[in-house]
Amino acid sequence: MPPASTLAKVVIVAENATMRRDLASALRDEFEPFEAGDTAAAIPLLEEHLPELLLWDLRPRASGLRECVELLDALRESDLDTLVIVLSTDAKKTTALQLMDAGAYDYFVQPVDLDVLRPILNRAVEKLRTERENRILRDQLRRKDSLGGIIGGSEPMRGVFDLIRRIAASTTTVCIRGESGTGKELVAHAIHDLSDRRTRPFVSVNCAALPESLMEAELFGYEKGAFTGAVGTKEGRIELAHRGTLFLDEIGTLTPILQSKLLRILEEHSLIRLGGKRVIRVDFRLLTATNEDLEELVRQQRFREDLYYRIHVMPVYLPSLRERLDDIPLLLDHFVRLYCAANHMLLKSVSDDAMQVLKRYPWPGNVRELENTVQRIVLMADGDAITAKDLPKDLVQAAGRESQNRFRIPASGFHLENEVLNFEKRWVEAALQQADGVKAKAAKMLGVNKDKMKYLCRKHDL
Repeated sequence: MPPASTLAKVVIVAENATMRRDLASALRDEFEPFEAGDTAAAIPLLEEHLPELLLWDLRPRASGLRECVELLDALRESDLDTLVIVLSTDAKKTTALQLMDAGAYDYFVQPVDLDVLRPILNRAVEKLRTERENRILRDQLRRKDSLGGIIGGSEPMRGVFDLIRRIAASTTTVCIRGESGTGKELVAHAIHDLSDRRTRPFVSVNCAALPESLMEAELFGYEKGAFTGAVGTKEGRIELAHRGTLFLDEIGTLTPILQSKLLRILEEHSLIRLGGKRVIRVDFRLLTATNEDLEELVRQQRFREDLYYRIHVMPVYLPSLRERLDDIPLLLDHFVRLYCAANHMLLKSVSDDAMQVLKRYPWPGNVRELENTVQRIVLMADGDAITAKDLPKDLVQAAGRESQNRFRIPASGFHLENEVLNFEKRWVEAALQQADGVKAKAAKMLGVNKDKMKYLCRKHDL
């Protein structure tokens, strides 16, 4: 039998106590049943337990139909989304249609055959739970502190949202920069969804996922017989993105040969499949992402400088989670709602002590790590609130170390001047990004004058 928290709740409303008990006993293996003799007794159960289903035994007297319609009207006007299944000895189609029009999910003619009733109940529960999950996702996407699937209300994220909106309508190439787990693919989706190409394909390729030989075939496609195993013709990902958006994640891992071929396609807007001769015209918008230092790769001659300038026309810098700690409550709320709904649990809250621990933790895996952590603690927390004792022990210990040793110097030491320069550069880059490149506005954000801002830009080659 599944855990109690995952059982669908069903309220059985019937005057006949024997019928109520028999139904409750028969359904107990798959559902969590509650019994009520009439509407007055049912309402408190509905408000307290928020059941998925209500089984209503339609009384044969004339008032029974009216009472059922009144209950359906009350449910429709309330915040409850409980589905009502009517059990009745009345086999007339007019009665069934009247109740279905009033909002009943189904109408079941007695005597009750449990082999028939159970599948109806299970389908109703599945329908309701899917609707609840979809509603939660839609509500999250409509939030003022979100854009597409990205959640954030902090100053750094508001700057990212503004930049996404500005560049979405253009056709320029975009390079999304940020640590692993910060949500670079979500940004790519948001740019595509706000662009004129939103009705066209969004094709995503992880450049680090395949070896060079397979990646070449995946990107450019191939003709039958191009290599051993090529038993047919296949369109490449670039071709599939025609008139849409091509997103190349981890582009810094592309080999020099693939970099050269991609550059040629960007310059000529055409490609030739492996083993083919026909030139195929392609029109796509290129979005790329990387967590690597592309500039350093260029200096090391591991990434083509000409390709770098092609893809880096408009950079979008995503802050790490530790740079946007104010967003942690928003993200927690989103993920807790999402995974409570996905696991058919009542919504859990996050206690203040747990919140403080989560804010102190450095989140090396960023938002992806936070999501995975929430998914785990939602399942493991016993009560209605997630407390510090429900958090993984390694996370709590690391949060304690981070709080106490935030400025601990490693045994090998470090170069203070370089650390200060890097820190200064990151703040200048962030200010320029939020100011849309306007140095005067960025200078005001940083509390420096225009001359100092120009100096900082020259100093860090910005």
